[in-house]
Amino acid sequence: MSNYKINTKCVQSGYTPENGEPRQIPIIQSTTFKYATSEDMGKLFDLEASGYFYTRLQNPTNDMVAAKICDMEGGTAAMLTSSGQAANFYAVFNIANCGDHVVASSTIYGGTYNLFHVTMRKMGIDFTFVEPDCTDEELEAAFKPNTKAVFGETIANPALTVLDIERFAKAAHAHGVPLIVDNTFATPVNCRPIEWGCDIVTHSTTKYMDGHGAGVGGCIVDSGNFDWMAHADKFPGLTTPDESYHGITYATKFGQGGAFITKCTAQLMRDFGSIQSPQNAFLLNLGLESLHVRMARHCENALAVAKFLKNHPKISFVTYPGLEGDKYYELAQKYLPNGTCGVVSFGFKGGRPAAETFMKNLKLAAIETHVADARTCCLHPASATHRQMNDQELAAAGITPDLVRFSCGIEDADDLIADLAQALDQV
Repeated sequence: MSNYKINTKCVQSGYTPENGEPRQIPIIQSTTFKYATSEDMGKLFDLEASGYFYTRLQNPTNDMVAAKICDMEGGTAAMLTSSGQAANFYAVFNIANCGDHVVASSTIYGGTYNLFHVTMRKMGIDFTFVEPDCTDEELEAAFKPNTKAVFGETIANPALTVLDIERFAKAAHAHGVPLIVDNTFATPVNCRPIEWGCDIVTHSTTKYMDGHGAGVGGCIVDSGNFDWMAHADKFPGLTTPDESYHGITYATKFGQGGAFITKCTAQLMRDFGSIQSPQNAFLLNLGLESLHVRMARHCENALAVAKFLKNHPKISFVTYPGLEGDKYYELAQKYLPNGTCGVVSFGFKGGRPAAETFMKNLKLAAIETHVADARTCCLHPASATHRQMNDQELAAAGITPDLVRFSCGIEDADDLIADLAQALDQV
């Protein structure tokens, strides 16, 4: 499917049924798989043969859907995880261990920030957070001799900053480390970070990819472009024998395009077990089939909402990278010329009290922790997803106490604007 356009890949990639086989991806709802001999199963445990022996590591349904996302992103290998959080944790922990360091954008999603800043720091991994629009000198100063990766989001949630992927990739590669980009908000329909130098792509498939609030999930895609052996001393987990798998050296046995995902599956998924259920993978695939159609409507609605809010007397600011005049408009035109996402962030001249009053009076838009859904939903991050942050951390993440994240669904734009207008009348 590599020669087809993204719209076709959304529908067709990942699974091609043979004569008499089911047209839809089958749900392999089984924990285990039967083999004729112990020798046959032993080859799987030694990674000498491909196949399945326990769904905690791999499942055929999951692999078909992962293959579709891999093709959409232009990668060489991919795996599904139980959530976007698991995907980001695995992507980093697969190459950064106790005593290592990672450079990350400061405007990343609050849950990811907490994962890095608190939980993974307890595991001995240090993080330096830089503003996505920092100077080249500031970015360079963030690196250390033990830096193992750079992490950012294509479009940050909910700050809506746009990452200069080429610039961050260039800095990462100058220090011999990969760039990991969370592409959840843009999706491969609107941006394929690998084409701009990114090495590893992650997703919370819970969002636009699923699109219907039906199943939590995540995905990791390897570009196959990063040469692990060229920087063997930095990544011993990939370039030296793994004694837990009979001395296999992943980068040697599975090559540049397969080493990262194989290690992530055979080692991390084996030990942590954050697998996506086959049922959720099936639902995810249904969402992927219409992703290219939905993203266009999400972006169309968001732009209409952003234009309405920009001129409203009670609104202090509107952030939407697809809106002309936005701070990140030019970067969005470079990386996301066909549309950004369906999320608009805005603030109130009346501050936090005005934001809270507005939220209480919405009728069509639902207050949810969810985002990027077919149905419009709304959130006050300082009270919800980012409530663990202090004011200084909120500011670094691009969030003010009065900021509201409005995720435009695929309803009629006129109805969304009418709901906003009546709620604003109550402020």
